[in-house]
Formats: sequence, structure tokens, C-alpha cells
Amino acid sequence: MLAREVFGPLGGIVEVGAVNATGSWNLSEVSVGDFLADRSEDVERLLDGIRSVARFSEEAMAIVDELGRFRDHEVPAAFLLLWSAGVTGVSQPLEKLEEPEVVRRMCRMAADLQLTLFLQALVTAALAAGTEAGRGAARIVETLGVASSLADRTGGSAPGLVFRVWRVAHLPGILRVGSGAPEQGKAGFRAYDQALEHLLETR
Repeated sequence: MLAREVFGPLGGIVEVGAVNATGSWNLSEVSVGDFLADRSEDVERLLDGIRSVARFSEEAMAIVDELGRFRDHEVPAAFLLLWSAGVTGVSQPLEKLEEPEVVRRMCRMAADLQLTLFLQALVTAALAAGTEAGRGAARIVETLGVASSLADRTGGSAPGLVFRVWRVAHLPGILRVGSGAPEQGKAGFRAYDQALEHLLETR
């Protein structure tokens, strides 16, 4: 379950990155295969970072192949609509959703959302694996940097921004009184929050 939560958002990150890489946001020009082939070293660094922080087994790491995140495939507007949580509007005609400006907007939203979900899943997996915040935070920052670069090489998605969105979107619900989260878990999230903040503010 933890592995699927970590690898799930990677689908959006990869697809958004492939669309952004066109520079035209014309979906007919998107090639996930070419995009990943040009960034094979980044993909290896990303997977190595996930393995290190979450301490996933080989079986868990194989889930990324089962999900097909790093295989060549088309990226229709419907996928971007899904990754961006339908903020653009699900009732719009397909032709409208395929317009480059709309595609670009969906990509921005999808990158913010999926990177934030990726960070939440990675911190949760690190805590479940017993990876201490002082060691795990550094690898998470490195891994998040690779993922952000995959999503948008222009810097539109940056680890510091993703961290701030994550802290606002996820931590209040976990840390509030009566949330149901165990005190040990709350302490772990607080430790990662502080460690990540320190690392990202000193960059």
C-alpha cells in the first residue's frame, strides 16, 4: 500500500514532465518514451532515493513497473484533467481541454498536486520504515529535487515550494488535536517538518 501511494503520483509527474518538455503544450507532440530515455539517469536517482528512504523491498519496487509509470504511452487531456483534480472543469468539451493554454494550466496544477502527494507519501513511508528524520530528510530533499526537475525543468516546480504546499495541505489534519494519529506518528511528522524546513531554507 505504501509503495503504491509513493509510485502513484509519479504517473502524473512523468506525464506532466513529458508535456512540459514539448514547449508547445501540444499533446500530439508528447513522447513519454523519448522524455524518459533522455532522463534515464534522473529516473535511476529518483528510484534509488525512494528505495533508500522508504526501505522498500524488491517486490515493492517492482510495483512501479506494474503500474507502467516509466513505459511509453500517450498522454490524453483526460489524464491531465485527472492529475490536476479537475480544477480546469470536467464539463468542458475535449477540444477545449486540448488547447495548449489549457493544457499548460492543467500541467501547472497537476505538478503542484502530484509532487505534494509524492512528498506526503515519501515522508509517511520513511516514518513507517523507521528512517530517522536527520538522515531521511536529506534524501527526501534530493529525491524531491529530481522529481521536481522531471515535472518542470524551468524551475516552476521547486522542492521549497512543494514543501510549503505540503505543510499547509497535509500537516494540520495530521497534527490537530483529535486527529486520531498516534503521538509517535505526530512526533515523526513534526521532526520531518523541521528537518526539511532547515535543509530547504539553507539552500
